[in-house]
Parts: sequence; structure tokens; C-alpha cells
Amino acid sequence: MPTGYAGKLLFVDLTTENIQEETLGEDLANDFIGGYGIGAKILYDRMPAGADPLGPDSYIGFMTGLTNDTKTLFGGRYTLVHKSPITGGWNDANSGGHFGPELKKAGYDGLFVYGKAKKPVYVYINDENVEIRSAENLWGKTTKETLEILKEETGEKKVRASVIGKTGENQSYLACPINDRHRAPGRGGGGAVMGSKNLKAVAIRGTLKTEVADPDKIRDANMEISKNKKENKGIQRMGDRGTGGGTPSASLSGDAPVKNWKGVGIIDFGEASAEKVGSENMDRYKTDKYHCNSCPLGCGAEYSVPDGRWPVESTQRPEYETAGAFGPTLLCDEEDVIIHCNELCNTYGIDTISAGMTIAWAMECYEEGLLSRDDLDGIDLSWGNGEAIVQLLEKMVQGEGVGKILANGSASAAKHFGKGEDYLQTASGIELPMHDPRYAPGLARTYQFDPTPGRHVKGGLGSLHMGNKQEGDKYDFEDTGEIDVKLMVHREILNTAGFCIFGSGITPKRLHHQFIEGITGREFNDEIAYETGLRIYIQRHAFNLREGITPKDMPLTLRAVGQPPQKSGPLEGKTVDHKKLGENFFTTLGWDLDSGKPPKKQLRDLGGLEKVIEDLYGEL
Repeated sequence: MPTGYAGKLLFVDLTTENIQEETLGEDLANDFIGGYGIGAKILYDRMPAGADPLGPDSYIGFMTGLTNDTKTLFGGRYTLVHKSPITGGWNDANSGGHFGPELKKAGYDGLFVYGKAKKPVYVYINDENVEIRSAENLWGKTTKETLEILKEETGEKKVRASVIGKTGENQSYLACPINDRHRAPGRGGGGAVMGSKNLKAVAIRGTLKTEVADPDKIRDANMEISKNKKENKGIQRMGDRGTGGGTPSASLSGDAPVKNWKGVGIIDFGEASAEKVGSENMDRYKTDKYHCNSCPLGCGAEYSVPDGRWPVESTQRPEYETAGAFGPTLLCDEEDVIIHCNELCNTYGIDTISAGMTIAWAMECYEEGLLSRDDLDGIDLSWGNGEAIVQLLEKMVQGEGVGKILANGSASAAKHFGKGEDYLQTASGIELPMHDPRYAPGLARTYQFDPTPGRHVKGGLGSLHMGNKQEGDKYDFEDTGEIDVKLMVHREILNTAGFCIFGSGITPKRLHHQFIEGITGREFNDEIAYETGLRIYIQRHAFNLREGITPKDMPLTLRAVGQPPQKSGPLEGKTVDHKKLGENFFTTLGWDLDSGKPPKKQLRDLGGLEKVIEDLYGEL
């Protein structure tokens, strides 16, 4: 088996209750690394084209990263892969915590589930012993209740689980599984896919050890990262305040969207409100730090809120995306609302970004008279009304009244009501995250054209723009393709290998490559990295092509690119030429702009894409 891997993939058919192990081949590991690389290859090869995302023919994969369980710092992330009920195309979403490394320690590099159980079940893996167990007693339980019951049923206090709540059971498109009580592969509807299969949870206990090729290489890289951490004040602040430490400044700079992307932070939200939604203010409730697996930062935090409108003994600090979605995007500066909404989303298993953005869409529709108070079950959904935000979110997570409609997202709700399309802020139907392309123009290409649309964690020029690291004018849209492709390819490597991108500031690219060499024992230079990252990107892209989704079928709402531009504030007059950014990107790749087809020669030269060649060109 390939060095650095568990060496096996697990396939579970819930219809027949057949459980099958397969050896992970050297070529598959070398060509696609792990995570959504291997996940995309497996789903493309085995999942029927045109399969209903919520039907028995669909697959959902729980994929470890290569770096999981190898003592690699920042190497603890796993990825959920499936077809999205929101976009109708490829979807991957990753999560931190401890679930991924536990799956690898149990003896598997990935778990693929398909079919549909007759009654609710969960998959239990204990060091290569795999069972399908009844979850009838768990159906209807919250994610946190389910985790505690799983500990009791398995007799393993250290069991790790990825669990859906009521939103997943209801097959709400915004549903996501929760692991470690508050970590989530949140985007794209993975919770709905699990619910459609009557799969309540995957629970894992692993005690096996992953063997690596060169422990000294890993140790040396870790030592350099630790040294870099001591010298980097910014990364230390991240460890102290978490991602939410940046919410106030982002709300004012134009980075974080305000008032459903039509507002201006310094005017409509203001400095005082911005400070209230940051973690520095909310950390008065902090009781402890939280570290994901193999993380030296501990950017998460445990909270206890003893009083107020929604007291809770144990909850978690809202991340930046959550604080942005329920804060400036809704013009809400009530920190207890943000903390409570975060708790509701974690407890019931729903994507915080899409949930907040869907409420923002409904708020604007309410302001413009498109949705009445009667349409919203009597809720006065005016901007900044914290009580109303909580009331509506509670309906969404319970699947009650108008909440059942909104729990499928803003695009689905606009279609249901037959109005409000002008106020959607989406890419291919999925709500945009909390980073504005008018501030970081390169994000427009990533949001619109990545095979998993609407994600700020995908690679490209936007990552430079977010950090204001590009030389020259970031609104110059000429000659952007080469750097955009280069950065995209590098991020493919990080994501599929299981690295946390928060460590990138103190982990140079050469160390990422050194880790991969130390784990696998094979050379991993810039050329190999480029070819591997591009191969993985193409495999995800090909999934969409097979589903009939070409780049021209991937829309991005125009407000997000400054059409029309804002008339005041830091983004005044800024318009992003998203079409030009896309053309530059695909031209650099050498791809046909209309069909989205990569050239046959490119596919042949990369290797490992034989089925893609057959599907696109009819022959090898």
C-alpha cells in the first residue's frame, strides 16, 4: 500500500447493507493525494451521471487528508464530497476537529456511502470493524444529544462522529453534518444527502497508527513552523481571538458584506456596532480554548453564557463567517443574537453562511414589500431586529411554516414565492460567503467558476487580494490568468492534503511539499505539485461537465461585482470585470471557453484522467 496512508477505502451500501473494503492503489494515491482529489475520482467513476443528489444512486464520501494522523502541524482537516442538491453539481466541503484523523486511525482513507436504509441508521467503525446500527432512537435528536448517546452506546468516550440534526433529517438543502459539537463541512447540502439516506451519523473510534516514510522531515518542518509562529504576531492574535477577531475591521473596510451586500459598513453599520460583533467583545464569555487535531494555534473557543435572553451553559465562539452572516449582513449588532444563532446552527446542523444570507435576502424582500408579515408567519423582519432573526432561524431549523421554505436557501425560496430574484447574492444558486469581490476582485472568478462555486477557501487571485498582498492595482483585470491558475493549483494541494489554510501564513509552500515528501517518501517538487493540483481541479470540473454544467451555466449575481457600483464608502465606484477574469483564467489553462472542455492532449499528458477523456472525446 502507499506509504503514509491507511491503505483502504470503505464502501457501504445502505440498501443492501453490504460493506466492502478496497485497497487504495498507488496510482490513485499518487495522482489525487487524498481528500476531494480521491473523492472526485471515485464519485466520477462510480456515481451515475444525472443521479438525484437526494436519491439512492448518489454517493457521499467522508475523506481523510493525507496529512491526517501524521503529526503534521495544521494537518487535521477532512472533506465531505457529494453532488449538491443546491447547485446540481460537484460539491466538497471541509472541516477541522478530530473526525478525519480518527477515520484514518481506524484504518481507512475514505468512507463512501450510497443507497438508502429502510430505517434510520448510523455507521460505526472501530479499528476496521464496521457495523450498520439502528439510529431510530437518535432520529429527532440534536447533533449534541446524538454525540452523547453515541458515546454511551459504543462505550467509547473518545468516539468521534459526524452527525446530522433535524435539518438533515428534513433534507433541508442548507443542512450539514456537525463533528466535534461545532465543526462542520458546512456548505452545499451534505446534511440533506445524509438525511435522504436515513444516515444519522458516522461514528468512529481508531487506535491504529499511520506509518510515514521520513519522520525527521516532518519533525524538521514542524520545528520551522513553530519558530515562525513565535515570530508572527498576526498568527498569535489568530490563536487568541480566532477568526472572529477580524470581523470588526472587515465590516468597515468593505471586505465583509453589509445589509445583504447593498450597504456600506462605515455608514450603515458603524464602528460601534462593528466592535460589538467581534470576538474581542464576545470573549467575555470565553471559558477555554479549542484546538483542532494537530493545530498549534487553538483558534476556537468554548463559551458559557450564564444570563440574558438565551443563556447556555456550554457553547462555542462564532467564527468570522458566522458573525458576518448574522451581524453586518443583517445590520444586527446584538452579540447575544449572533452567539445564539451560532448555537442553533451547530445544534440542529445547518450552514451558518447560507442561513444568514437567506435571512438577509428575506429581509430585503420584506423591506421592498415583496414579502409581507403574513408571508413570514407574522415576523417583523426589519433590518437589525435580533428577536426576529432568532424567530426566523428557529423556524428554519425546525422546518416549520415559512422556515421550511427558507431552509432550502434563498434561490429556492425566490423560486417558491416567484419573486425576489434581484436580491439574491449567490453563485450557481448557493449563497456567497462573507468576503466581497468588490474588495478582493479575484474572488469573483473563484466564486463563479470553481467547480465548487461560492467558496472563499478555494484558490486563486482572490487570496492575494484578501490579504492586500498583490503589487500594483488589484482592479487591473489584464493578464490575471497566470497568477490565478498558479494560486488555484497550490490551494488544490493544500485542501486535498488536509492542511488548514490558516497555517499558510507561517508555512511556506516548500514546507507543504516537504511534509508530503516526508509522509509518502516520494518526490514532490513544484512541477509535480502543479500537475497534481491541475489534475484534481480537472477531475472536479469534469464532474460538472458530465452533469451538463459548463462555465457559461455558472452565474454570479451582479451586485457582488459592483453592477451597479456603490456610491459611497471604501468600495465607491468599484466594479469587477468578472467576465474578463474568467476569460483570463480559462485562456491560461488553454480550455475552450464555450464548452469548458480541456484539450485532449492536456488530459493525456497529465494522466489518470482516462475516463474523463472517453466521456469528453469518445476515445482515448
